[in-house]
Amino acid sequence: MLFAEVAATSAAVAATSGRKAKIELLAATLRGFSPEEAEPGAAFLAGELRQRSTGVGWASLQDLPPAAEVASLTVGQVAATVDRLAAISGTGSQARRKEEAHRLFAAATEPEQRLLRGLFTGEVRQGALAGILTDAVGQAAEVPSALVRRALLLSGDLAIVAAAALRGGAQALDEFSLSVGRPLAPMLAQAASSVDEALAITGVPAMADVKLDGVRIQVHRSGDQVAIFSRSLDDLTSRLPEIVAAVRSLPARDLVLDGEALALDEAGRPHPFQITASRAATRSGAPGGLVASFFDLLHADGEDFLDEPGHRRWAALAGIVPPDQLIGRQTVTSIEEANAAFDAAIAAGHEGLVIKAVDAPYDVGRRGGAWVKVKPRHTLDLVVLAVEWGHGRRQGLLSNLHLGARDPRTGGFVMLGKTFKGLTDETLRWQTKRFLELAVDHGDWVVTVRPEQVVEVAFDGVQSSPRYPGGVALRFARVIRHRDDKRAEDADTIDEVLRIHARP
Repeated sequence: MLFAEVAATSAAVAATSGRKAKIELLAATLRGFSPEEAEPGAAFLAGELRQRSTGVGWASLQDLPPAAEVASLTVGQVAATVDRLAAISGTGSQARRKEEAHRLFAAATEPEQRLLRGLFTGEVRQGALAGILTDAVGQAAEVPSALVRRALLLSGDLAIVAAAALRGGAQALDEFSLSVGRPLAPMLAQAASSVDEALAITGVPAMADVKLDGVRIQVHRSGDQVAIFSRSLDDLTSRLPEIVAAVRSLPARDLVLDGEALALDEAGRPHPFQITASRAATRSGAPGGLVASFFDLLHADGEDFLDEPGHRRWAALAGIVPPDQLIGRQTVTSIEEANAAFDAAIAAGHEGLVIKAVDAPYDVGRRGGAWVKVKPRHTLDLVVLAVEWGHGRRQGLLSNLHLGARDPRTGGFVMLGKTFKGLTDETLRWQTKRFLELAVDHGDWVVTVRPEQVVEVAFDGVQSSPRYPGGVALRFARVIRHRDDKRAEDADTIDEVLRIHARP
């Protein structure tokens, strides 16, 4: 298949709003792949490359050659080129990588170049998320989507699953099984704004798990061999020796566990996420290390628990893992009990709760209604200090907002971080016009503006940060709305931000 057909499908999916129409577009293209093309082609349709690292980023994609007039690249040729790029190393690798990338782009038409840029930079925004592509694979291979999701859970790789389904249908999908040592796509939780809303989704009785502000881990043990994987299925084993040792001490030879790695202070309270993440990102040995809190059991000594209801999985888990390595949890039968559990979790320094349906199986990484997370919602009214020009799909639009809190002592503003989350295409167009009107300095990348526009921002918390003058930054900030009803002098102050940061 010509790569141009994949690029055309990607563009069509991006321009289509309906889920059903997206699925039909993707399925039609999936059917056209040869057996050799199915795996890389499915990854391209998902907006991904099979290789985790190619060494090709924005710097390598500058001064690209003109686009080709006629499409000639095949899916196989693009896949082979990306393989070569990922394999380049050693002296002069940067120059050789750029030369290889430019040859690829010289053979690509303008729509193909656009998709290639997105693939290399990770900025393909077409709405072909895993759930949609999973359904498209089912439609293309004429198998139930549930079988595709099941195989995805067991393999953790949608491109491999797509290739198998297209090659061998349901029989090929049935060959996927849980294998200790091979990470699975983790089950995820959808969000609710309140405990009441969460219980309306899961029903009662429900299990209320403490929501830890840690690093999601999946632990596999086969005899003395222990492997630990992140949510994105990266291998963290060498970085978490304390957890490896703890799992080796458990009374089972073969295990697959789901949980969180967490850094605790001397009082046993959780450190901020950035400390946990920093310790998980380096080889351990740091004072305090990381501890594990497990909340699910997927396999134990030859028995798979994936299809078992939650209450049976959790009972089996409690029979293997000691209480000090289990998540804090309790069964709730009413809104009052759930709210009390939520308040206790917050008071203990945790993020909130994950409310879980007690009869649900362990399902693939879709945000269904079996697990529902509830966290306190923080919002602040902040002032935009500058805006960065976007790239990729946001090329030519002012996108990334520099956010500042008011300093009541100086009359100025203290920067707290940046965000482009929560901005629709319509909002981007509006704010580009608005901030160009407020511009006081036009840099090549950053436009500094008069501090007049107030935005309401939601965020998950405040963390320490030496990058900013106030010493703090917002976590996962996203724009709710532009507040034209408020003036800059009405914005929230840095004192309020520091109060949130100081809360236990």
